[in-house]
Amino acid sequence: MILPGFGVAAQEKLGRAKVLIVGMGALGCPALQYLVGAGVGNIGIIDSDLVSESNLHRQLLYGYADIGKPKVAVAAALMRLQNPAIQITTYQTSFERKNALDLLEGYDIVIDATDNFIAKYIINDAAGILNIPMIYGAVTRYQGQLTVFHFPDQNNLKFNYRDLFPVPPADHLMGTCESLGVIGVLPGIIGCLQAAEAIKLITDIGKTLAGRLYTHDFLEATNYEIALSKNSSISMIKKEDFLKPNHTSSEE
Repeated sequence: MILPGFGVAAQEKLGRAKVLIVGMGALGCPALQYLVGAGVGNIGIIDSDLVSESNLHRQLLYGYADIGKPKVAVAAALMRLQNPAIQITTYQTSFERKNALDLLEGYDIVIDATDNFIAKYIINDAAGILNIPMIYGAVTRYQGQLTVFHFPDQNNLKFNYRDLFPVPPADHLMGTCESLGVIGVLPGIIGCLQAAEAIKLITDIGKTLAGRLYTHDFLEATNYEIALSKNSSISMIKKEDFLKPNHTSSEE
């Protein structure tokens, strides 16, 4: 407790916090590790996938012995060894419109560690309905970005994913780490920064990225930010509309 401004009270806040990580891939792995190390007391992890060989270069919680095993089970077992005092809840399921609100209910923060557009819209809309801060992260090839949605910036404005991307792109424009490729260390950088934003939100220490989109360029070793702008053409989705079968952020 030697850090200025970070004392017992901040650590106790971390111990009481409840954070949900959606996606236990390249972003979710480092985010989980550092939240566990920080002492976040209650963490939920969601992923329906099994470990595959193609994951191993960028999802460093997993090894060859884990191939074919559920990601959430492997990750939870390792993290319980790292910090037995924390509570980890696993959900081996997809995060979809039909279960999103139930899965998010009761958590203080949601970390978007997914790698597809549809999931990001679902997380965004559900987090907005429940008024839960969303820590957005994305990586493609040599660039990664993150910000904090559904949390007031210095001007008391709240932004959301639809301010950046009002509607999902056409199917042929959608891509993932698997289909587009990503340099292995980049998700580690962005995932760690997502954990850092969660710690700041929980402890109320430092300035969050709310209202600012942060981008890291691996090839140029540069970082830059842009100020977010409200998209006047959109409004937050209402619960009754979110639950309709034809809602625009429906699952694949």
